Amino acid sequence: MKFRPLHDRVVVKRIDAEEKSAGGIIIPDTAKEKPSQGEVVAAGPGGRDEAGKLIPIDLKVGDRVLFGKWSGTEVKIDGQELLIMKESDIMGVLTDVAGSKKKAA
Repeated sequence: MKFRPLHDRVVVKRIDAEEKSAGGIIIPDTAKEKPSQGEVVAAGPGGRDEAGKLIPIDLKVGDRVLFGKWSGTEVKIDGQELLIMKESDIMGVLTDVAGSKKKAA
């Protein structure tokens, strides 16, 4: 990708929603909601405080994030549909909880 976000902005690629409901019903494209999960593909260096000191961004490339339904600005870069949003629009980073549990013997 040939795009570098400025300040506290991040570029997010949406993660597609499930094709089936929990009950096994196939959801057509027209009825699907836009997913509110994505993967960070680029991040700016961070914002600045009143004194001009750089406050680094808490996100890194590859983080899976959760964001608001109407967050960000949709853009198309190199044929990919992406979202550009401020770090404050992101609600949190999704972590792999299942991978950290120990299996019972």
